[in-house]
Amino acid sequence: MSDDPYKVLGVARDASQNDIQKAYRKLAKKLHPDLNPGNKTAEDEFKKVSAAYDLVGDADKRARFDKGEIDASGAETPKREYYRNYAGGDADSYANAGGYSDFASDDDLFSSMFRRASASRSNVRMRGQDEHYKLALDFLDAVNGASRQVTLPNGSVLDVSIPAGTRDGQTLRLRGKGSPGFNGGEPGDALVEVEIRPHPVFTRKGDDIHVELQLPLADAVLGGKIRVPTIDGTVTMTVPKWSNSGRTLRLKGKGIKRADTPSGDEYVTLKIMLPDKPDPELEKLVSEWQQGTGAARHDTEA
Repeated sequence: MSDDPYKVLGVARDASQNDIQKAYRKLAKKLHPDLNPGNKTAEDEFKKVSAAYDLVGDADKRARFDKGEIDASGAETPKREYYRNYAGGDADSYANAGGYSDFASDDDLFSSMFRRASASRSNVRMRGQDEHYKLALDFLDAVNGASRQVTLPNGSVLDVSIPAGTRDGQTLRLRGKGSPGFNGGEPGDALVEVEIRPHPVFTRKGDDIHVELQLPLADAVLGGKIRVPTIDGTVTMTVPKWSNSGRTLRLKGKGIKRADTPSGDEYVTLKIMLPDKPDPELEKLVSEWQQGTGAARHDTEA
């Protein structure tokens, strides 16, 4: 992705993280492939929006992008030479410790060198370092489980198995996939932190899924069977007669499924919707009904 992520999401560069998430959710609801089946244009736009959110929706990545350390595709930008440290300076710029500030800014590098030198002399085996990575996932991939890949800085690829029910911010440990050990020591681990993109329809609370569902007026009054989206497909649910807006119905076992705990549930909150276009017959019916109930009240009071 080469487009400016702020422009793709339609937000200012100084927008808050909360505003960025709101902008992404609004666009995702409009462009998500599940809501636009067969629409290639919407699918392409959704990919751009998701890539932009992966970048600036993460505070750390956003800071690096704003500083120019990574580009709009998330790739590292070429590091600049530190010519400024000696250009125009005196000939003795390397005569003090400041002349080496670009090569080592703390004691970590030297401490590591001394430890390895000591280990080499004594033939001590050292475990390799753990390596940390981040992986952005779609909501449904996280809750249902999936297989994904992480591209390492050296260009190699790491296969990652995503367990069903993975939570946002959860760290997956891949044993032995970190840096190699020293003097025959065991390798370190790869620690993959998962970042989950918001979904335009589903919201997760614990192991339960929450959905807001638009309900036609006729179904609200008369009741009936309606189609409801779940994390593993669409199901049929019965709506009782006289269901008001805000009423919540439960679909047992249709939430997060994990091997170590019972399945969660899905909670469907109803939102009554009038027809898109004015309906004179409906207006007449409601008017007559209102007059009838008013007359009945008047007779009772009399």
